[in-house]
Amino acid sequence: MIPPTVPDPTPAHDPAFWLLGAAILLLLALAAFFSGSETALNAASRSKLRARADKGDLRAAEALEAIEDSENLNGAILVGNTLVKILAASLAAALGLRLSGWSGAALAVLVLALLLLVLAEVLPRTLARLAPEETACRVARPLGALARILAPAVWTVRLVARGLLAPFGIRAGHAGPVFSVQDEIADALAVAESSGAVQKEERDRLMGALDLGERSVEEVMLHRSGIAMIDADLTAEEVLDLVLKSPHTRLPVFRGERENVIGVIHAKDLLRGVRRALQESGPEALHDFDVLGTAMPPYFVPETTPLDEQMREFLKRRTHFALVVDEYGSLRGLITLEDILEEIVGEITDEHDMDAAQSLLPGPQGDYLVEGTMTIRDLNRALDWSLPDDEANTVAGLVIHMAQSIPAPGQVFSFHGYRFEVLARRENRITRLRIRPLETPPPGETAADQ
Repeated sequence: MIPPTVPDPTPAHDPAFWLLGAAILLLLALAAFFSGSETALNAASRSKLRARADKGDLRAAEALEAIEDSENLNGAILVGNTLVKILAASLAAALGLRLSGWSGAALAVLVLALLLLVLAEVLPRTLARLAPEETACRVARPLGALARILAPAVWTVRLVARGLLAPFGIRAGHAGPVFSVQDEIADALAVAESSGAVQKEERDRLMGALDLGERSVEEVMLHRSGIAMIDADLTAEEVLDLVLKSPHTRLPVFRGERENVIGVIHAKDLLRGVRRALQESGPEALHDFDVLGTAMPPYFVPETTPLDEQMREFLKRRTHFALVVDEYGSLRGLITLEDILEEIVGEITDEHDMDAAQSLLPGPQGDYLVEGTMTIRDLNRALDWSLPDDEANTVAGLVIHMAQSIPAPGQVFSFHGYRFEVLARRENRITRLRIRPLETPPPGETAADQ
């Protein structure tokens, strides 16, 4: 048996000792570089780097390019960091073995592990988080060169990993991102709200803006049953009286049936026309006044239009009002720019609107009186509930969908963890309900309690 290496009684005069020590320190520095670079590139703000790049900062442009090529760069960091740590552990074991035999080798590896944890992980990552953009600018160029050097090794590692995953039916090369950018922002807002950094109202506004592309006009429009309209066959005095009494500034005009919309009257245009007619012909002018002469052509939009696209169209056309039709051209409702903005900032009311609080009134036993026309989204935002809005837009629609019928007043339903009691119904519409969360919701219960 070969005896263990005899420790050098004078390591200070052994050149190999100093070479091994210097190599270990260099590897520790490389490991710290890799850890700090990874943290900086992941934490750096792209918008800040873009702003610096637009001002001519070449290092910021290189950092942006490195972040865009994060797959190859992260692969190079992973391979490089792993090789450095393995090599450092091997050299530490050799140094300890040279000094004190096998016990010295074990002690050297333990000390190296502590040094790697503190000096090559915690410390560089903490420093990188203090100034991620500046750190990313400094490390982008050397990391790019390293990625090109380690490209064959990274490609080999990926190929082996895909080969190991293939028998399980996992194709790593074709896997898309697990979370979208919107999901990441939503998670960040949820964490910020739980820590108190962001208020619920601020989170709702930010999420409302993010959700515009996911929601359609149909989900926020005013249904045709609630549209105030003007019959084109009415006299000018009757039309003027209706416009003055209406809380709305724009009113659709129909002829024959409500589906046949032929124009939209704006209150200011009508009043200007009436004033001009009175100035020209006196009071008798109202008898022959042409109301449709002041009407604008109707603007129709499909019910499936995304809200963000519709908002851009409103801004482009410089109009705030559109009539919504289905695929057959039948009138479904109307939508305004205010309806879309309310999805971001919440309910917007003025002195002519019904008080928003009347749609949602708290009860004495933890329940709420809710108007049937209130949207599920507004209810969820107001009470921080999680009722689904996939199958219906309004609270009344959700109850009708779950009950598979039009309930009568007094019927009670339990589903999705909430108790719904129908209080009032007008013809085939549920107009008022009482809702409260269930303490222990019956699993799967959707039947009505008579």
